[in-house]
Amino acid sequence: MPRLVLSGLTKAYGVIKVVDGVELTLEEGEFVSLLGPSGCGKTTTLRMIAGFVDPTGGTISVDGQALSAPGAVVPPERRGMSMIFQSYAIWPNMTVAENVAFGLKLRKLPREEVQRRVTEMLDVVQLGKLAHRYPAELSGGQQQRVALARAIVVKPSVLLLDEPLSNLDANLREEMRFEIRRLHDEFRITTVYVTHDQGEAMATSDRIAVMNAGRIEQVDAPHLLYTRPRTRFVAGFVGRTNLLEARVEDGALLLDGVSLGPASQAGLPADARGSVLVSLRPQAMAILAAPPPASDALVLKAVITERTYLGEAWDYVLRPDGTGLHLRAAAPPLEAHDVGAAVWLRIDPRQVAVVE
Repeated sequence: MPRLVLSGLTKAYGVIKVVDGVELTLEEGEFVSLLGPSGCGKTTTLRMIAGFVDPTGGTISVDGQALSAPGAVVPPERRGMSMIFQSYAIWPNMTVAENVAFGLKLRKLPREEVQRRVTEMLDVVQLGKLAHRYPAELSGGQQQRVALARAIVVKPSVLLLDEPLSNLDANLREEMRFEIRRLHDEFRITTVYVTHDQGEAMATSDRIAVMNAGRIEQVDAPHLLYTRPRTRFVAGFVGRTNLLEARVEDGALLLDGVSLGPASQAGLPADARGSVLVSLRPQAMAILAAPPPASDALVLKAVITERTYLGEAWDYVLRPDGTGLHLRAAAPPLEAHDVGAAVWLRIDPRQVAVVE
C-alpha cells in the first residue's frame, strides 16, 4: 500500500486556484521533491499535507486513511508527521539535546528512552559533542542538523521539508543536501521536500514533481526529467536547453533541414509527421576544433558568436553554416574557442527530446 496519496488536491482562494488537481503517490520510504518557481503552489501543497491549510477539493491519505478532504481535516498534531521550516524553528532557550528531546517528551516516553534516542540521534547527525550548547552558539549548518534530528527522532510517518536550505550559503547548502540524503538513506522515512533549487532536488530525490501554475507537469526520476522532459516548461526549468522547431518527414526528425536521425529515437510514434518542438541540451553537443572523421554523421560546421566562462564550463552560442539556428553548447573549461572561430558541432541524436 502506498504511504502518501494526493488525489485531485485543490486549493482555491476565491476564483484563483493556487493548487489545481494535484495527483501524486509516494511509496513507503520514497523521497519526492516538489520543484518549481515561486508561486507555483508547492508550499501550499506541503502545508495541506501537514494539515495547516484545508483543501478546497480532493483528498490526502496516509496508509489508506484520509487525513484531509473538504470539511474533514485531521489536525496537524494527530497526523504523525514532522515538518522542517525555512527558519528551522528550534527553541533558542533550549540546548541541542533539549530541542531534540522535545517531541519525545510530548509523547510521554520514559526518561531513559528519551535519553537513549536523543543520544543516538545526535551521534547520527554528528552533534554529540554539542549536546549542551544553545542554538545561538551554533553555525547555520549545525542548527539545520538540530532541526533534522528533532524531526526524525520521533519516527514520523512522513517528513516534510519546506526549502530548509534557503538560509545557508552556497557551499553549506551543497554539503547539507548530501547530509539530508544520507539521513534519508539511513532511516528511510517517506519524505516530501519543497524547493525551487533544481540542484537540491537532483541531489536528494528519488523522484521530482515539477510544478507550474498549481499543476504537476511531470513526475520522474531526476535523470529522466533532464534527458526526457515532456513539456516546454520542464525542459526550460530543469537545466538549460535549446528549444527548437523541428519537422518529422518520412520517419526522420529534421532541424532546419538537418536530419537528427529517426523520429522514433526521440520517442515519437512511427506515424508521426508535421511540426514538433524539441529540446536539445548544451551538453548534448560537442565542439570540435578540427574536422571529425567522416564516420561522424551528425556534424555541422559552425561559427562561434558568443562565449561565457562559467568556471566549471564554457558556455558558447554557435551559428551552424547555412541555417538560421543559434545553438547554445557547453564545453569543458580547458576547451577554449575564440568568438568568430570556425568549428564543428557534433550532436548526439540520442539526447534530442520532443516536448509538448
